[in-house]
Amino acid sequence: MIRKAKINRSFVVFFVSVMLLFVLAACGEDNSASSDSDDGLVPVKLQLKWVPQAQFAGYFMALEEGYFEDEGLAVEIVAGGPDIVPEQQVANGAADIGIGWVASLLPHQEEGLPLVQISQVYQKSGLLLVSKTEAGISSPEDLAGKNVGNWMGGNEFEVLALFDKYGLDPNADLSFVKQGFTMDQFLSGEIDAASVMTYNEYQVVLAEGIPESDLNVIDMNDEGVAMLEDNLFANTEWLEENKETAAKFVRASLKGWEAAIEDPEAAVDSVMAEAEEGSTSRDHQLKMMEEVAKLILPEGFDPANIGQIDDAMFKQTANIALEYGVIEEPADLDTAYTHEIMEMVNE
Repeated sequence: MIRKAKINRSFVVFFVSVMLLFVLAACGEDNSASSDSDDGLVPVKLQLKWVPQAQFAGYFMALEEGYFEDEGLAVEIVAGGPDIVPEQQVANGAADIGIGWVASLLPHQEEGLPLVQISQVYQKSGLLLVSKTEAGISSPEDLAGKNVGNWMGGNEFEVLALFDKYGLDPNADLSFVKQGFTMDQFLSGEIDAASVMTYNEYQVVLAEGIPESDLNVIDMNDEGVAMLEDNLFANTEWLEENKETAAKFVRASLKGWEAAIEDPEAAVDSVMAEAEEGSTSRDHQLKMMEEVAKLILPEGFDPANIGQIDDAMFKQTANIALEYGVIEEPADLDTAYTHEIMEMVNE
């Protein structure tokens, strides 16, 4: 005969109370950067705008060289892609900090997403429209009746501004189509004018054996519709509780960029270690790093100002965004970005 154990009611009450407190604590646990990891480092998740490549070499360099860890951070770098919008990922808490373009950040802010820019890494636009000379596109007006490609997902605003400047309706005067992340559509003639970045797709075209003399290029900077591109932004609610963490992240990131520009070979090593096997070549990434450096530290730019947000350039980007319909109302420059984090970086 099995005898039932006699249970102490006081112990049961104590045990249940402890378990309830544990559950409540677990439910309320903050998984943001304010919660330390097991090794005492503060976790931060960075959402890339695209797949791992030299466009983001500074962050991979900072990770590999231990700059994030030196700041007490455990940084996870999350790859992007054609169907990933960094602003949405940061707004919904899937990432703490994101990399995007100002022209993409502004409309998301206008939609009410809780986002604020904390640093400007690229100081000028690297976006071009490229076409083969045989397509007869020697000026933006010649885009009428053509197939023009772009990756969309927040990358299209400079091109839309160009259309608007020249009175071209993308739904009537030309065919504005979604472009894949390879240049196959352009090389096969499916797209007459393709969006390319100076540091990536344009180099792919040249590598295919098409000489520059057989290409026509429309430069967004020359056309006056260039907008600031790769920046760092954060969720405003997360930032309010994690300003010091954000400053540490930016400080380490900029140190990573300085190291990448100083030693492009090492920077490319860090990128190739993360890139999908067979997706790119070392030579291509080295060329990309060379072109990216020109956007981060343009000719005549003071290296001491790396990462700083230029008020005039941000306003110019916001004005162009408003003029060409990217946003419907003037951007609130008091809330769209903040200098506070960069000031903390430089303390």
